[in-house]
Amino acid sequence: MRETLLNTARALAEEEGLQKLNIRSIAKKAGVASGTVYNYFSGKDEILLALTKEYWKQALLEMDDAIITDSFCEALPEMYKYLKQTIRQAAGAFMNSLNGVQQKGQESMASAQQELKAILLRRLRQDPHLSDHVWNEEFTEESFAEFVRMNLIGLLKAEETQMEFFMAVIRRILYPDLDVKK
Repeated sequence: MRETLLNTARALAEEEGLQKLNIRSIAKKAGVASGTVYNYFSGKDEILLALTKEYWKQALLEMDDAIITDSFCEALPEMYKYLKQTIRQAAGAFMNSLNGVQQKGQESMASAQQELKAILLRRLRQDPHLSDHVWNEEFTEESFAEFVRMNLIGLLKAEETQMEFFMAVIRRILYPDLDVKK
């Protein structure tokens, strides 16, 4: 029933917009009493939070599947572009609608960012052009993936992007022996 209610809420949000989404409309469209919705969710904000988590999880999976290059430096701008577009679409609207559960919304975003970090780390490890000599005890793949994640999130939030500069920094760090003007 919980999944049915989320699917109904998602459909209503797409059809009528988030502003018109409420417990009564969800219950009516799902063919249940309003009390039934409250058995699964404390209110509209909790439903929006669940939809936001679901949306980001799906978006990150789709992003990872869509990017086919094995080069970390080629994948990173594609990730940025995909995430920027995702934020402009429904994800941004969901995030901005989390009025009553801002703390939980931040925790949810932290979870999505950790998933992003895991994708970055896996892609770093799969890059066949990357030398093992880049890493040491102080400069680990994990700390570099976190550095990239933090900067990528910052670039996504910024009005003016410095993505080209960021990519030049990444190339100089990861591929010091290659021509960095790529």
